[in-house]
Amino acid sequence: MVSHQDQRRHLDFLFLTDSIVSLAFGVAALLSPHGLLQKIGGGEYNHSAHEGLRLYGCLRIAVGWIIYHVRAVDDGRFRRNVCEALFVCYMLQAVAVLRAQFTDRRNTVNWIAILLLSLIGFGYGRFRFGRGGDMIKVYELPQNNKIAR
Repeated sequence: MVSHQDQRRHLDFLFLTDSIVSLAFGVAALLSPHGLLQKIGGGEYNHSAHEGLRLYGCLRIAVGWIIYHVRAVDDGRFRRNVCEALFVCYMLQAVAVLRAQFTDRRNTVNWIAILLLSLIGFGYGRFRFGRGGDMIKVYELPQNNKIAR
């Protein structure tokens, strides 16, 4: 059986991993060149899609920054709510991309996005709705082992 402290460490690792991936994707989306989007778009460049990608990149950078700093928060209720929100967010994104996959041009990038979004969403869902997910102590940091801010 996994202790509550191990679960907290696993959640902090998920927060860290998610924040790094979000920041990296956000920077890549924000700085994506026109030529790359033209190749992904099948030879056509769509300025509106590029702007949407850049805006989504800005959002991913902000979310990554927030998630990175949530690791230092010791309020269990807040961390539990963050898990719930991120679970819903990632699952809705996966459903949206899945819908796009079956209603528009099908491509491998969509399947990769669906897989990654679902895995991260299930990771947060496991903490929130899995065994012990309703206990606040799963989310709270031990008082003698706080992360430096």
